[in-house]
Amino acid sequence: MFKAASSGETTMEIIPGKGSGKLKKRVLAFLNQPHIKKLYERFETDPTNDGRVVVHLK
Repeated sequence: MFKAASSGETTMEIIPGKGSGKLKKRVLAFLNQPHIKKLYERFETDPTNDGRVVVHLK
């Protein structure tokens, strides 16, 4: 995430995969940390694919 933000990327995909959902919960908890929130504008979970999180970087 740090590398994508510093290289000027606009979006980034995190693929925790489908399954029990524990990894996705950890990813969302990571994204909600205050020092990480400074790196992105918003994130959204893909409505058609539960195993994918799209992060829109600043």
